[in-house]
Amino acid sequence: MRLLSVLLIVIVNYNVENLFHPAHDSVAGEPKEDLEWTADGERHWSYTRYYRKVENIARVLTNIGEWEGVDVVGLQEVENAKCLKRLCYTLRKNEYGFVHYESPDKRGIDVALVYKKARIDTLGTRAIRVSGLEARGLEDLVTRDILYVCAQVDKRDTIHFFVCHLPSQRGGTAESEWKRKAAKEVLQRAVDSVLAATPQAKIIVMGDMNSAPKEDLKGLTNRMLELKGGTHKYQGRWTCLDQFYTSPALSGDVTIYDAEWIQETDEKYLGLKPKRTYNGYTYQNGFSDHLPIVLKCLK
Repeated sequence: MRLLSVLLIVIVNYNVENLFHPAHDSVAGEPKEDLEWTADGERHWSYTRYYRKVENIARVLTNIGEWEGVDVVGLQEVENAKCLKRLCYTLRKNEYGFVHYESPDKRGIDVALVYKKARIDTLGTRAIRVSGLEARGLEDLVTRDILYVCAQVDKRDTIHFFVCHLPSQRGGTAESEWKRKAAKEVLQRAVDSVLAATPQAKIIVMGDMNSAPKEDLKGLTNRMLELKGGTHKYQGRWTCLDQFYTSPALSGDVTIYDAEWIQETDEKYLGLKPKRTYNGYTYQNGFSDHLPIVLKCLK
């Protein structure tokens, strides 16, 4: 007799596009390149607009999680812990915690993991630096760290999370590919170390990979290859930049959350496109230039 699968956990990955705190910030004594996102900057980024941005992100996550709420959220393009504290408070006061490390990204946009404290216990966390490439004849990268979180669900199931925001395609897709490849090599080594210690480990890699889905991490399956559609639209073309990889020990369903209310009419290329906070430099109180992706893991 076949046993029915039971929902284990609901995970969201969301590039929230420039969630900056309005105050000018610095890390390790060095000022961030964030003046654009201050009250005196080009975008006139006020506390009112910042609060609305956080509320919009919380609204998206609440609609995805419905009554029970989402369990884990991987985030990209979050400036600092202040933004995460505000988001957790806005989601559900005192119900969510977060893991975040300041990365060497010059603009100050980092990755983070938000989790429901009633279900998730963090067992170990660290920021994995993408560096040391000079020894291989490559220029060193100044990019976001990869966030690693080992967590226990309901004090039973252990899951290893990796949250990524790989280098962008700035300068050309082909010309910048070496940067994403180098970052994935660092990620692969981290995944290999987990699998070497626990071959049946439950692993989830998620993030903005800044490229179309590929089957390029050994021991893991890119879950976006089975889906149609995309999460980011550029010049009329949808690409699934945001992706989940899972190890064989995990099963479940993956979807793109493409509700019409977080999109707008694409007047130039037709159809819909994600509704951004700004259209150019015009404020329009939107959400992000990416759509969230959802993984419902089964056990």
